[in-house]
Amino acid sequence: MTDPVPHRLDDLLARLTLPEKLGLLHQWQAPVPRLGLRAFRTGTEALHGVAWLGTATVFPQAIGLAASWNPDLIRAVGAAVGDEVRVKHRADPDRVGLNVWAPVVNPLRDPRWGRNEEGWSEDPWLTGELATAYALGLRGDHPIRLRTAPTLKHFLGYNNETDRATTSSDLPPRMLREYELPAFRAPLAAGAAVAVMASYNLVDGVPAHLSPLIEGELRGYADDEIMVVGDAGAVGNIAGVQGHLPDHVAGFAAALRAGIDSFTEDDEDSTPTVERLTEALARGLVDVSHVDRAVRRILSVRSRLGDLNPDPHDDVPPHTLDSLAHRELAREAARQSVVLLRNDGLLPLRPSTRVAVLGPLADTVLTDWYSGTPPYTISAYAGLLGRLPEVTTHPGADRITLHVGDRAVRHDGDGPLALGDSPAEFDVVDWGRDVVALRAVDTGRYVGADDTGALVADRDGPGGWVVRETFRLHHRPHGTALLHHLATGRHVGVAPDGRLSVATGDPAVFAVTLLVDGAAEAAALAAAADVAVVVLGNHPMVNGRETEDRADLALPTGQAELLRAVHAANPRTVLALTSSYPYAAGWAQEHLPAVLWSAHGGQEHGNGLADVLLGAADPGGRLTQTWYADAAELPDLLDYDVIGADATYLYHRGEPLYPFGHGLSYAEFDYADLRLSTATARAGEEVEVSVEVTNTGRRPGTEVVQLYTRQRRSRVKQPLRQLRDFARVTLDPGCAARVTMRLRTAELAWWDETRAAMVVEDAVHSVLVGRSARDIRLAGALTVTGGDATAEPAGTSFGTAR
Repeated sequence: MTDPVPHRLDDLLARLTLPEKLGLLHQWQAPVPRLGLRAFRTGTEALHGVAWLGTATVFPQAIGLAASWNPDLIRAVGAAVGDEVRVKHRADPDRVGLNVWAPVVNPLRDPRWGRNEEGWSEDPWLTGELATAYALGLRGDHPIRLRTAPTLKHFLGYNNETDRATTSSDLPPRMLREYELPAFRAPLAAGAAVAVMASYNLVDGVPAHLSPLIEGELRGYADDEIMVVGDAGAVGNIAGVQGHLPDHVAGFAAALRAGIDSFTEDDEDSTPTVERLTEALARGLVDVSHVDRAVRRILSVRSRLGDLNPDPHDDVPPHTLDSLAHRELAREAARQSVVLLRNDGLLPLRPSTRVAVLGPLADTVLTDWYSGTPPYTISAYAGLLGRLPEVTTHPGADRITLHVGDRAVRHDGDGPLALGDSPAEFDVVDWGRDVVALRAVDTGRYVGADDTGALVADRDGPGGWVVRETFRLHHRPHGTALLHHLATGRHVGVAPDGRLSVATGDPAVFAVTLLVDGAAEAAALAAAADVAVVVLGNHPMVNGRETEDRADLALPTGQAELLRAVHAANPRTVLALTSSYPYAAGWAQEHLPAVLWSAHGGQEHGNGLADVLLGAADPGGRLTQTWYADAAELPDLLDYDVIGADATYLYHRGEPLYPFGHGLSYAEFDYADLRLSTATARAGEEVEVSVEVTNTGRRPGTEVVQLYTRQRRSRVKQPLRQLRDFARVTLDPGCAARVTMRLRTAELAWWDETRAAMVVEDAVHSVLVGRSARDIRLAGALTVTGGDATAEPAGTSFGTAR
């Protein structure tokens, strides 16, 4: 629905001076008091909670929310986040803007992408459905006024971090139309998102900020204005590291012409942007119409936010922030995001079970770059404590001391590390690829390098845009090692005053003394328990994060060794993976009785996991991306052609470790009586597909019924299977429900390059219903007569249980 006061925008545009208009094109928009325009800023991060602005409810990562396959839950989380943005905006309107940069809708083409946790699924349709639900929650239910203004990230073809500003994502036409664009189209067409952020990379050799698809494609997805914002510093890259244009004036002008409305450059300082655009006008590289077009789009969004008119969302009470309702929602989200990957009957745990909770993530909750500051955290250990008769824990980390010659490495509280008489003890936490963090035993604080290069033990853990708390121990003969600091690329040495520093000349040779074998101590606790729960996974800021892709899919070596040691001590071992991405966990699948996965689950992670482990909740989570058995099955990270590379569940011909859609319940389900509302349909029609689902187990359970199709014959290569709809159903033992899903025949279209259109062929399609992409329980057939009819994209819908 369009804004009812377009004349107000016309009036503002006519009364704004050119310098005032240019001041509105920066992220930090200058106020125009004479016209009643307040200061405004774009870009409040709200990926899975309000980030970077102090205490806020922290929900599971987006990939964890996605695992719920529950759009209603995801929409409720979006609404809670939107309300907390409103509370913070009301308290500090200059610092907290109502334009939120979420959700991320880049399909998860490759699990090695460093930002995997930010996305929803490798399937573009499912990405669109779930991201639409989250964005609808963020925007609110008012037909015109917005709770917040959701911004889709990142347009376009953005799935690699390493050298991201200089790599080109080459997108063949079918890849572009069938895989990349649909995830952006869905939330915009539904009116859920009102803005889009351009991405850092190039697309087919052209900077994404200059893509003709911004004006030629993206703008057509919605009836209302779409504001397009630049990513941080990305417009400066056009004439910078990308070398695409000769100078910044030309680069900024080209971005404005291409459809970038808001420039995210130079932090709060708008002066360089305004100066460059002023010079571009003087050179004739842009004209006032380009400026007016961008300003109108910005003011249109501001108007819908109530910035120019009375605002119905301006009365969210302060106590909404970190409210009891939001805490309960965070727990429910954490609970529903847990995926049971394997279970031979060990789970759920019996109430009398004595449990050892072990591993580096056993008693900690980690946050990622886009997390807020949680008001509290519940670890896996804390979630089980008090709910079972005996719960013990150990991180499984080795404990060491370090010496240089006859002098020990010591520290005094938060002071610098230096050589002295009494050695400090450090736990060595392994995050993979020989990357470790050192935690001082007496304080629990981590070692990092400060701005002078001195080593200090005063950190909460690895974090920040530049991670200064990670090292590699380069082992040498006779129990000695060099300590390599990753952020600076330098070895640790000893300054003349005895302090440890990365700013000295020669590296120090450290004698490493093992005080405690972490795996052995953890194994001893496991042996004394009935069941061991080993909590392994990644640190969201290390070995795979924004600016850094993963090199492989392997578990950290130290974590894998810990898991084997614990299992050898107690075969009744459960692996609880907590990670931002899939692992090649084949050993665990082969040897352990139970394996679970969840993303980093936010403040209520431990309670949600414990609810599933104890059977208080059925594991209703399902995977939204393929878990491969080995990274060797993946194409090159920069090969964006999923069709040609046989990538994702759509085209992958190998046997995955865990397939797309996989997840087990504590109940058993039977599928019967597949029905189609018609055996033949014309392109553009909708077909109902229903199936009878019965809980044949002895416990209540949640099932995610999934509908796939496969086109049997075609003029072009088609997916081996493709998700079309799904429905969640919860059933008591012995109960049945008829689950109805919808098959929209327009979505059977593929991009015909000869006609430059999406077309539906005359073809027979297998209709497949099951528990995952590889666990099909029932199959039918549908004949579609398309006559190569041009297909229009369909709207958002979800299956229902009746």
